[in-house]
Amino acid sequence: MEFEELYRQYYRQVYGYIMTLCRNPDDAQEITDEAFFKAFAGYQHFRGECSPNVWLCQIAKNLFLSRQRRKIVPAEMEQEPFEAYMADKLEDGEEAMAIHRALHELKEPYKEVFMLRVFGELSYEQIGALFGKSDGWARVTFFRAKVQICKRLER
Repeated sequence: MEFEELYRQYYRQVYGYIMTLCRNPDDAQEITDEAFFKAFAGYQHFRGECSPNVWLCQIAKNLFLSRQRRKIVPAEMEQEPFEAYMADKLEDGEEAMAIHRALHELKEPYKEVFMLRVFGELSYEQIGALFGKSDGWARVTFFRAKVQICKRLER
């Protein structure tokens, strides 16, 4: 099958799939276009073990997930202001109790990673090593814990 024919036949399906993931027409179009570009560049490596539609959607999904990861990383790089904010809040008895209550409600490993980072002042590399994971895993886990605590504190 010619690649141009693949494009005509599957573009709408891939776009629709990505649209369900990102819910943004501009992003969905950009990701779909990039997916077809990547597919065109690697078309000679397509072995036909799955349908072309599945192959194209997988490429598009991987691009979408990569974009999502890039969005998280910059927010995680700004941990120091959050940790300073937390230290200030922990000095106030009432606010400290609310933070500890929210922390107590967290599930593992979020609770432990948060405590190691904020109270133990460990680096992401050290936390990852303790769990036998990467520093990226530690960053994401801390970020998720932080989001959960902030949501609980808003209640």
